[in-house]
Amino acid sequence: MAIKRELMTGNEAVARGAWEAGVVVATSYPGTPSTEITEALSHYEEVNAEWSVNEKVALEVAIGAAFAGVRAIATMKHVGVNVAADPLFSLAYAGVNAGLVIVTADEPGLHSSQNEQDNRIYAKFAQIPMLEPSDAQEAKEMTKLAFELSEEHDTPVMLRLTTRICHTDSPVRLGRREEVPRRPYQKQPRKYAMLPPHAYGRHLVLEKRQAVLEAVSNTFDGNRVEMRSLEYGVVTSGISYLNVREALPEFSVLKIGMTYPVPHQLIRNFAQRVEYLYVVEENRPFLEEEIKALGIKVEGKEQLLSVGELPAEALRERIRHRPSPQKPPVQDLPPRPPQFCPGCGHRGVFHVLSKNRITVNGDIGCYSLGALAPFNAMDTLICMGASIGMDHGFRKAAEPNERSVSVIGDSTFFHSGMTNLLNMVYNNGTATTIILDNRITAMTGHQPNPASGVLAAGEQVRPANMVEICKALGVKHVRELDGFDMQGIEKALKEEMDRQEPSVLVINTRCVMVERERFGSARVVDEDLCTKCRLCLKLGCPALTIENDKIVVTDFLCDGCGLCEDVCRFDAIKCEEPQEVKT
Repeated sequence: MAIKRELMTGNEAVARGAWEAGVVVATSYPGTPSTEITEALSHYEEVNAEWSVNEKVALEVAIGAAFAGVRAIATMKHVGVNVAADPLFSLAYAGVNAGLVIVTADEPGLHSSQNEQDNRIYAKFAQIPMLEPSDAQEAKEMTKLAFELSEEHDTPVMLRLTTRICHTDSPVRLGRREEVPRRPYQKQPRKYAMLPPHAYGRHLVLEKRQAVLEAVSNTFDGNRVEMRSLEYGVVTSGISYLNVREALPEFSVLKIGMTYPVPHQLIRNFAQRVEYLYVVEENRPFLEEEIKALGIKVEGKEQLLSVGELPAEALRERIRHRPSPQKPPVQDLPPRPPQFCPGCGHRGVFHVLSKNRITVNGDIGCYSLGALAPFNAMDTLICMGASIGMDHGFRKAAEPNERSVSVIGDSTFFHSGMTNLLNMVYNNGTATTIILDNRITAMTGHQPNPASGVLAAGEQVRPANMVEICKALGVKHVRELDGFDMQGIEKALKEEMDRQEPSVLVINTRCVMVERERFGSARVVDEDLCTKCRLCLKLGCPALTIENDKIVVTDFLCDGCGLCEDVCRFDAIKCEEPQEVKT
């Protein structure tokens, strides 16, 4: 029978590999570039896929499923592993029952992240195996291999992708699903309950397992030597392997698919066969440091940066010292800075915050665009859920006349904002929290969250009530406001910031990318009334532009939200036609 092939992204291939490996439970919190793995898994009826409220919870759910005896996978972007690190390290001690794979999608070049950390270091830190595919086919096969390694050696296994693998299509040979019988659960508190005396014993088990896995790495199928030149050799892994093949076709290559434990003997053997040895790897000099620790002379980050991606052009220029062919310059493309969508309900809140020069401790999400022009309204942003805690700390240090708030989205609030709000209540905080509630995880592609009332596979459930949750956490003063009611928001904000108690403003709006119908009629500018004060442009709406020194509204971009009409002091912006009332 002919082997069926399909074009798949690396993310889809991981999902396919997990399905073929007989996975029963899949968990995740959405985050670019990993999001599509769970979206793809949610379409396999044999897999119970869920969007968890954060990565720690996602891993803990997967751990429970693996302990109970079914294969499980938890996927997340690189910074999500920081959130999941607490259970991850103890899991390395406990081991698994059925196979458990943790996918980390790292992002060299930080296209949509707050840093570009290298999660190979997590595998070494936690002493668990890490596999790194170079394309979608390998992503599928290594996912299956990861489950086998996990069960054979009683350990969780990490699979590391990077952006180019996650989102690039390549042919994948499809296989059949393996129905893996559930492994019986056996009560073993000394293995699964990490009390100090139990954990000490499990640490000894971990060290013994480590020695075995180091030997396994030297013979792992995903590692391979491709001999060409006896003069130049490259040790590489992941997407860098493909860039090396393109830029340095005459070089011999040691491609490492199991990057932890590092295959020391395999590297020694390869190094002896070439005169000059290089390491090509994105992010940190992880392999390079391992090789230098073996006493092998190698060049790596002396030639290549630890920042950003390493395309083939960079390898040609920095290792071969040959300039890449000049690309024709791109012309006539106007700069397009990121900005809120036309009709986005977050815009009015940031206009009010900017207008009143309030210090804003921000968070991860679409609303992080409030840090950019024209608002310049967000002062800080560190990680998911940090805004409320940071504002609580800011209030403790600020002078009485310094005003600040925190801003957080609904999904981020559920992720890790709730605990900070509880902490503020418990510790007599006085800060005001603004929750921008649009009932969806918008920035990563509209995945549902507890406020959406929908599960990963589309099943309807009872949506979480933000006001009730805040009150249950101890906040006495919780108000709900319409995101387009700028006057109401400004009035409520001033009142709540004067309060010497914690307070929350829940700003209800909708995501225009989900509800694509117009909010109302498009606006037009009355040239006779317009003074060209340009106050309306401070809303940063893409529908408002200047043409021939006149303010104009681009009809097909205008969502009819009316914010520009509200801010105009001269009544120069009006409805083009009688406004439709949306119910």
